[in-house]
Amino acid sequence: MKHLGKTIGALGAAALMALAPAQGDACSRVLYKGTDNLYVVGRSLDWKTPIPTNLYVYPRGMQKVSSNLDNPLKWTSKYGAVYAVGYDGGVTEGMNEKGLVVSGLFCKGTVYNDSTSTKPYTMSLAVFPAWLLDQCATVGEVRTMLENAQFDIQGATFDGGTVSALHWGVTDATGASIIFEFDHGKISIHDMGDYQAMTNDPQWPAMTAIIDYWDKIGGQHMLPGTVSSPDRCVRANYFAHHVEAVGDADLGVSITRSILVNSCVPYTYLIQGEPNVSSTQWRTYANVRDRRYYFELVTNPGYYYVDLNTLDLKKGAAVLKLDTSKTADLVGNANSRLVKSEPFTPMF
Repeated sequence: MKHLGKTIGALGAAALMALAPAQGDACSRVLYKGTDNLYVVGRSLDWKTPIPTNLYVYPRGMQKVSSNLDNPLKWTSKYGAVYAVGYDGGVTEGMNEKGLVVSGLFCKGTVYNDSTSTKPYTMSLAVFPAWLLDQCATVGEVRTMLENAQFDIQGATFDGGTVSALHWGVTDATGASIIFEFDHGKISIHDMGDYQAMTNDPQWPAMTAIIDYWDKIGGQHMLPGTVSSPDRCVRANYFAHHVEAVGDADLGVSITRSILVNSCVPYTYLIQGEPNVSSTQWRTYANVRDRRYYFELVTNPGYYYVDLNTLDLKKGAAVLKLDTSKTADLVGNANSRLVKSEPFTPMF
């Protein structure tokens, strides 16, 4: 087991960051704010090699542990949830039955642990999002959990040695959103306020300076157009503020999808001399009002959703799984394609 730690210096000047070259760790997240309490969280997963991702639905009342080491946290899930699980071994993101959404995006400035101080518990990155989704209904509850967290992060490298350096976006059914980032054992929590998008580097305080810089320029006649993290964030934030607010769920998801696609990296796109540039592999859209979690493989002709409202999430209900590699013909409600499954095995 390895404690993760990898850091780079974040460029603070907005103008310099706007001209920065494309990054390899390209993911985007956007919040669409509609009417009639409709909020949709859209998210893309971008990486240089395939990350097979399946959907798992877990019921309430499951006993869980945070690590396979000797000092794990233990909890019993209060809420059922749908998880997007990479490699059938680690939760990338998900939504619970209360409409809480937690998403992890790469951020190279992340340093999880303080090498000079050890905390009493260990938390595996493979189950960390589930720890929040299982026990929290609101952003406020997530904030309290994080402020009282007493664990070091346990993780592993993957994909030929890549370190899973992540920061996190959280949104609840009211549309309230935070971003939190790890910095040498401390967790910095940022209220998103009126910002409606996040991507990767730099860390959030520097990213807001870039967004503010472009807001002053205005986006009607000019927006940054590269696949770099700051450019994608600026575009997503601008369009999220300038599309129509609607209350219709299907239309709201479609609008969110159009914003997100505009901020994604085209599939198979490469830059000569930049071997780590990552194209979008899949996108999700979490309708937190109606508890529908949509999944879109970019190589599929359509996209589909899991409806948490109509699933059995009671204590003792079966764990369900959707193998996304077998969904090329699937559009719309995917509940009938969920099958009983063993829980996934955390990769670390």
